[in-house]
Amino acid sequence: MQTHNLKRVHKNKGDRLVGRGGKHAKTSGRGGKGQTARAGNKRRPELRDIIKKLPKNRGYQFKSKKKPFILKTEKLISKGEKFSEIRKRLGIKGKHIIIK
Repeated sequence: MQTHNLKRVHKNKGDRLVGRGGKHAKTSGRGGKGQTARAGNKRRPELRDIIKKLPKNRGYQFKSKKKPFILKTEKLISKGEKFSEIRKRLGIKGKHIIIK
């Protein structure tokens, strides 16, 4: 038996591609050169820094709740009238209604 007559017992198995990402070419899914291509690339977004510099307004209040709409009982059609019906009838948009 000579070397040119030898045959494999198992099929020829290709090498496994490890950690290639993307399309398996050139940059291996890591983008271009520089800071973005390095491991541990975590740059802060500029917008976050701008937001952090803005002064914080403590608490949040709905604009509609600041000035309530005072409605007199004479203007009600019936006692069973819903607030949504009152808003439609009087053209009030999202204000807090107080009936006095």
